[in-house]
Amino acid sequence: MKTYRVFLGLGANMGERAASLNAAAAAVKGLPGTTIVWFSSVYETDPYGKADQPRFLNAVGEIETTLGPPDLLDQVKAIERAMGRTANERWGPREIDIDILLYDGLVYADEKVTVPHADLEHRRFVLVPFREIAPDVVHPVSGMTVEEMAAACRETGRVTKTSYHIRL
Repeated sequence: MKTYRVFLGLGANMGERAASLNAAAAAVKGLPGTTIVWFSSVYETDPYGKADQPRFLNAVGEIETTLGPPDLLDQVKAIERAMGRTANERWGPREIDIDILLYDGLVYADEKVTVPHADLEHRRFVLVPFREIAPDVVHPVSGMTVEEMAAACRETGRVTKTSYHIRL
């Protein structure tokens, strides 16, 4: 069975944000055929797209999984629901958000999931932690590395490393 190298973005801005990131990471670790490689530091970030809400905590993780993109998406959305995610407003506040960023160099889209993540290169709050753990990973469409995308990103929201860490 093939194992894929996948990068996930985790974010939360409601409730106990750091606890939510840790709980989400632990749940991802428990997915079938999935192991955690590592997580970035945790960063506090300005909201993206809708400014009138609390700041987020964000991190990026690398996993290895035998799950294909649709199955992984189903699993991470189930984790979000189990953790009480109810926010449906685009760019609105959320208890937890788990996004599939890059999927082993794959370009894939169906009615449920699109990889790479459509707005990855425009999201400083994702690119800064992503650059910390995988600066040389290449976006399969643009051909740019994570480091190059981070340097080219024009989004200006604050992204500040915190003392929080994902604990597994």
